[in-house]
Amino acid sequence: MRKTSFYIYLCQALILSCCLAVQAQPAKKHQKTIIIMIDGFGEDYYRATEMPNLNKMEKEGIYKVVPSLMPAVTNVNNIAIATGDSPEKNGITGNVYLNPETEKEEYIEDPNLILTPTIFERAKKAGIKSALFSCKKKTVDLMGQGADIRLCPECNGADSSEWSDQFGSPPNIYSKEASYWIFKSAIYAIQKNPDLGLIYIHTTDYPMHTWPPQSKDSKDFLHHIDKYIGELRKVAPEAAILITADHGLNHKEFCWDLDKACMNRNTPIKIAISPEKDRYFKHHRGMGGAAYVYLKNKEDLEKVKKTLLSLKGIENVLTRGDAVKAYGLMAERIGDLMVVGDKVTVFGALENHESEILDENYRSHGSPYEANVPLFVYNASNAPTAEYFKYNYLLAAWMYR
Repeated sequence: MRKTSFYIYLCQALILSCCLAVQAQPAKKHQKTIIIMIDGFGEDYYRATEMPNLNKMEKEGIYKVVPSLMPAVTNVNNIAIATGDSPEKNGITGNVYLNPETEKEEYIEDPNLILTPTIFERAKKAGIKSALFSCKKKTVDLMGQGADIRLCPECNGADSSEWSDQFGSPPNIYSKEASYWIFKSAIYAIQKNPDLGLIYIHTTDYPMHTWPPQSKDSKDFLHHIDKYIGELRKVAPEAAILITADHGLNHKEFCWDLDKACMNRNTPIKIAISPEKDRYFKHHRGMGGAAYVYLKNKEDLEKVKKTLLSLKGIENVLTRGDAVKAYGLMAERIGDLMVVGDKVTVFGALENHESEILDENYRSHGSPYEANVPLFVYNASNAPTAEYFKYNYLLAAWMYR
């Protein structure tokens, strides 16, 4: 009996000592991390410009050209990067969507539309202080929940903030300078807040919409971006730096208004939505290389599909089910059909005609031809191997899990 009691006490003592040892372990240390999403940064822009800091990161870290997500637009990819989940899980399938309750086209700006936690929410749960710096207000509104610091040139109070005191009034969103202001603000915040553990920087693709890779203005813009990345390395030498893009850019020659085109061919539809469309009309006029088509009647599917495939520049028309399988989209937030253009064709609303020949300087995105982007992982002590990074949205998916 005494022998049995001895073993019972011994087991209890061992269990207690194990529990105390676990409790005594220090909290997991997370490396400071800077995530940079360079909007519109296709590899052609990278290779056309001297970017010594990125070149160094390419050689010393992980570098790959990876697929971005379709449609190749900002919200789809930015939210996927921020959540680490595909649109099928996070629910974001464009810059706009057809609200099933109102039956109206609405901008995707409500954070409640994101169905999985963002990296800022995961960081907060892990006790990490975070900051989001974006050129676009829609980004801050949509995915900024959980970030301790949120800043954009259009955000309320930005023109009377400590950042405007340091760097002047926020520049117009339709400028190169908007991205410079965001970078300078992020660098300043890192210096002033050493406890910041996660910094997310998002530029604007206005320069890429405006200039091709070989232009002097484009090279000047990216040279400045590279310089700011170098400054980030200096002020936070201990930080992991993770960089990718949402999409590239191409010159587009032709636009279809699919509502008008289908109506004119006796196959009317409920509505065609360009997932590219957002409030930054000057960037792209709301026209992009993919579209969601909603039918008036489900039995019209084959007739409408035949009409769409007869139009010049349409490369593919997928049913909702096929689009979900091909691109990992959420079925409830896309049309009955998904239309995909060739390299030079876009879709959007036109005022008076069913189609338009576009200006020689018009540049946009949204199609598979803009859905390959660079990815850099530098100085990240706990990052997975290069094999893990099969898509741009996996850039930080492994963090705070």
